[in-house]
Amino acid sequence: MPSFNLVAQSILSGIFIGALYGLVGLGLSLSWGLLRQINLAHFALAFLGAYLTYQLGASWHMDPLLTLVVILPAFFLIGVAMQWAFAKFAISPFNSLLVTFGLTVIIESLIQWIWTADYRKLEYSYAAVKFKIGPLFVPLPELLTLLIAAGLSIGTWAALRYTDLGKAMRAAAEDAPIAAAFGVNERGLALLLSGVSAAFAGVAGVCLALSFTLAPSQIYTWVGVVFAAVMIGGLGNPLGPLIAGIVIGVSEALTMALTAPAWAPLVSFSLLILVLLLRPGKV
Repeated sequence: MPSFNLVAQSILSGIFIGALYGLVGLGLSLSWGLLRQINLAHFALAFLGAYLTYQLGASWHMDPLLTLVVILPAFFLIGVAMQWAFAKFAISPFNSLLVTFGLTVIIESLIQWIWTADYRKLEYSYAAVKFKIGPLFVPLPELLTLLIAAGLSIGTWAALRYTDLGKAMRAAAEDAPIAAAFGVNERGLALLLSGVSAAFAGVAGVCLALSFTLAPSQIYTWVGVVFAAVMIGGLGNPLGPLIAGIVIGVSEALTMALTAPAWAPLVSFSLLILVLLLRPGKV
């Protein structure tokens, strides 16, 4: 049996990686649940954000968090453009899956063309900073990711629940014709929501660059586990992917600590199948 310290550190590591799962899935959950778009390009946008963070840090020596000043507005505009195109050509939910998969391949090829297929690692001043709490070590980059993921998830949940804008978005997603009859600008809200979702992908990309070595092919390795987190957490629920992601991350970490690392990839889909069996109306 592993030691208590190993188990505790594994749980902590699982919380950190689970927060990143939730952060990557936040924008996907919003676009899928409220816009009825299965946006596979969300993963490619997250990695594009990670590579831009790497480039800004390597070339201009910008702090990774400061790159958000550039990435957030740029990705917001990308999201608005995507939603405009989807509305212009009346892309159905199923077709959005195919179209965004094509966009994912295009973005992956663009990344590989600019940065090649070589591994890239962002170097910055506080990359190796760790805090010691008793026997546990808390890396600063992972802690920042957890705080950012929790802050964005809670903030988005509060905005959707308590603000007039959020209520209008939920009404448009529930019944667009009735919402429009009461003066809700469905088209404008869709553009705004798509832009925000893409901006969240950019934030997730910054957090990816903080902690991970980057390679274009890694885009597809995140699809399965993040999809599971989004579906377990509930579509359109900002807090759901974060909670489900942490559950998956901790389960994977404990699986690796107690058995073997090869078993970890089975955790997310096993949890998803369990949820589908016990609560088939949840997803």
